[in-house]
Amino acid sequence: MVFVRNARIGKVKTRLAKKIGDEEALEIYVRLLQYTAEVCGSANAEKAVFYSEYIDESDEFSVSEFQKFLQLGEDLGERMKNSFVKGFGRGYEKIIIVGSDCMELTTEIIDEAFVSLDKNDVVIGPAKDGGYYLLGMKKLYPEFFRNKVWSTSNVFLDTLLDIQKMSLKFHALPMLNDVDEESDLTDELRNLL
Repeated sequence: MVFVRNARIGKVKTRLAKKIGDEEALEIYVRLLQYTAEVCGSANAEKAVFYSEYIDESDEFSVSEFQKFLQLGEDLGERMKNSFVKGFGRGYEKIIIVGSDCMELTTEIIDEAFVSLDKNDVVIGPAKDGGYYLLGMKKLYPEFFRNKVWSTSNVFLDTLLDIQKMSLKFHALPMLNDVDEESDLTDELRNLL
């Protein structure tokens, strides 16, 4: 499952936009969406994209490769939980969710995440900002989506504490960098400015 914001000016990469402007932030985000679609499109799994506001039938995520849904819920945690509920309700046995703002994510990491779920309850990919870029599980753990202050530096740690409290076996993926601030921009993204 890929979680995306609809690519609209003034609605994406708002922290970054404060430094570089709304139009440039939108351009950066569109490239991030393209990259995410390429990486996820090559993964050995069925794929779905979940949109923040409306389903975009003609974007980077091909309808021939990606099922398309709307995110449902009040906050990010509830929207992610509801997406896992939908996936498990459709009979999937292993589900991972990724965001759309990590230029370091690779198809190999996604494939590793799925394989790791053969021997673990949970897989998590920590982001350098204290969040995570990937979360996967074989059954729903609603606790992961409660009592979190989303988009803060404690989300990964708080989720690890949930995993430990429940005595779950987990696999941690490599730490990667999300693109949230100007300092997070790769050379490729800087060249778009």
